Amino acid sequence: MGGVIYRADKLRYFYISWKNSKSNKEFLKQNPHLKLPPDYLMYESFQLDYKKYYEDSRQTAIWLKEYFEKYVKLQNKRILDWGCGPGRIIRHLPSVINNGCSFYGTDYNEQSIAWCSEHIPEVHFNTNQLEAKLPYENDFFDVIYGISIFTHLSEAMHYNWFNELYRILKPDGILFLTTQGANFLVKLNQTEKKRFQSGKLVERGKVKEGHRTFSAFQPKSFMEALFEQMKVLEIVELPMGNTKVVPQDIWIVRK
Repeated sequence: MGGVIYRADKLRYFYISWKNSKSNKEFLKQNPHLKLPPDYLMYESFQLDYKKYYEDSRQTAIWLKEYFEKYVKLQNKRILDWGCGPGRIIRHLPSVINNGCSFYGTDYNEQSIAWCSEHIPEVHFNTNQLEAKLPYENDFFDVIYGISIFTHLSEAMHYNWFNELYRILKPDGILFLTTQGANFLVKLNQTEKKRFQSGKLVERGKVKEGHRTFSAFQPKSFMEALFEQMKVLEIVELPMGNTKVVPQDIWIVRK
């Protein structure tokens, strides 16, 4: 089953590469000095759309800053992008936030981290494994964010990674995480909906955990139990829009 899913995803990559080739070439022509990651690294972590990767991701960085500064004074702080991929958001934060802050990115994709380390010198990068273990001291970060990372992890890894993030987060530090909440009921079959509505995590596995094709869907009560030892500052359940993109829930919690 996993092999079929991987092959289908690879075919999708080639189709999108062809579909977006004209607009991507035009964007490169308009921005000849811009450093962009290899196509597959971009596709695997986001979308194979150069303009969206760069310009929309800068807007995401600004959007994140607005959330962060509601709860943390962004001065001389350490900020971690957990699951940074090829740096689409973290590359913008040094210019968006600055103010003496230092920035870090970690990801399990060695190629993404190699590209980031070479092309984004303002950020400290390291490669992690699927195992919940990071090379940082206890109480090291003031802010940790993960955009659609729990959405690709099993239930056991939710708890393992939460414990690791909790370990490296400073007291009074915040976690900013997105999940596939109730909006995603439209994508679940009847068995999955029943499990979700009973408050249990729904996993679509049979592929490599952590890969874009592995999906997890998180009921509100499941996340509340996961964050039991933290203070929930804000839960943002965005309304369904007119686009095909289903909005994820936002969780902001304090240690």
